[in-house]
Amino acid sequence: MRSQKSVSFASGMFLFIALLLQSGCHSSGNSYTLYRSSPLDEHARIHVATFDAADGHDFNMTNCMIAKDLFQKQDGVLSKFWCEKGIYKK
Repeated sequence: MRSQKSVSFASGMFLFIALLLQSGCHSSGNSYTLYRSSPLDEHARIHVATFDAADGHDFNMTNCMIAKDLFQKQDGVLSKFWCEKGIYKK
């Protein structure tokens, strides 16, 4: 039962992020990027998603923070999630 909830949650998160990203790519000055660490390396910087919808800075920042909180609050998650202003940087 728990694995079904995890799959359902993950599917919902994927759909949520896909819909946000589908809004279109625009100025990187309004973009926010969601990153995560690794359970094996807390200093890892792994790209999860970039929020760059045409709706602007506040919209992208808010949705990045919502996604961060949803990922971070999953049971058993050992990675840390965070948002940074701008597009993905290695």
